Amino acid sequence: MHLSLHTARCHARARPVIAFYKEKDMQLKKIVGALAAVGLAASVQAQEAVVKIGQSGPLSGSQAFAGKDNENGARLAVEELNAKPITVGGKKIKFELQSEDDQGDPKSGVNVAQKLIDANVRFVLGPYNSGVTIPASKVYSDGGAVVATVGSNPKITQQGYKNLYRINASDTQLGSKMALYAAKELKLKNVAVIDDRTAFGQGVAQEFEKQARASGMNVVAHEFTTDKSSDFTAILTSLKAKKVEAIFLGGYAPQGGPMARQMKQLGINAKLLGGDTICAAEMGKLGGDAVGENVLCAQGGAILDKSESGPAFKAKYKQRFNQDPDVYAASFYDGMMMYADAMKKANSTDPAKVGAEIAKGTYKGVAGTYSFDDKGNMKQSPVTIFTFRNSQPTPITSY
Repeated sequence: MHLSLHTARCHARARPVIAFYKEKDMQLKKIVGALAAVGLAASVQAQEAVVKIGQSGPLSGSQAFAGKDNENGARLAVEELNAKPITVGGKKIKFELQSEDDQGDPKSGVNVAQKLIDANVRFVLGPYNSGVTIPASKVYSDGGAVVATVGSNPKITQQGYKNLYRINASDTQLGSKMALYAAKELKLKNVAVIDDRTAFGQGVAQEFEKQARASGMNVVAHEFTTDKSSDFTAILTSLKAKKVEAIFLGGYAPQGGPMARQMKQLGINAKLLGGDTICAAEMGKLGGDAVGENVLCAQGGAILDKSESGPAFKAKYKQRFNQDPDVYAASFYDGMMMYADAMKKANSTDPAKVGAEIAKGTYKGVAGTYSFDDKGNMKQSPVTIFTFRNSQPTPITSY
């Protein structure tokens, strides 16, 4: 009896000691576990590399619809790549998109370029506007960045900057193909030209006019406006008196929509022609019932519905952003995927090595096959002629 009482007392005294050691053991295990987790995280981080991707475009103002569409195309590609990371140099690559608003303005575009370079961004998608791309490209070149732009003015790639690539048709192709279509298919004789004095507008208008004359059309007038204008009554009244069959606008949708409305109001039954920048749903929104099969435009790239991966891209884009892709979403998507493909081939994220891979290689994307000449122009870039049906750009033919 006394022995049992003694044993019970001993056990009672031992319990706090045992509990103490158990608690210490648990704390030790937690510390070891935490250290292991930190080590694992550090290991994972050591096996992962972050690559920043810059996007420059008009995210505010009248051209914001285009800038946002381009950004969406780039973002879709980044999200897909991050969901299934590529491995470069033994490390999984995580892409981070830094999208900046250049307002479609040359000065702002140069500031954006410097901001991206200062943020250690060495791969850039954009700018969208030729007038922004021309001065900004020097900043990107000085900073050692690779640039994939849809700016179409021929001067962009005539500057001689290395690793500057145009991932769509140039004004030479856009303007001339629209003129050829007007002459051969529409059988037009008397045409006029209006340009907005931007680098893009002037460039594409000059190329249209050159090919129009070469194709036997009579260019009865070349008028000028700005990319901020919305009243074209005086110019259109003058052109109506000249009995033009078509007016080619070297400008953007925010001017094209109101111009189409005013042509209808003035009873001008001429066609309104343009380059890629009026091949946008924004034309239908701004022009209403004045925008239909009377409006035709030339856009770089193949017809998405007929390209191998076009329908799948359109479906993915609509599911992600709840709207259809506009003019260059597919091109920006392709530009991002082209960068990733070149990184894998070079087994490096060094911009010089990636740029060299792009220069010598070929990448098959959604909107086209990307292979470049020594100036950075696409060797082959199909041009699609669009018209408008139910206020939406609708492809007619590619050539």
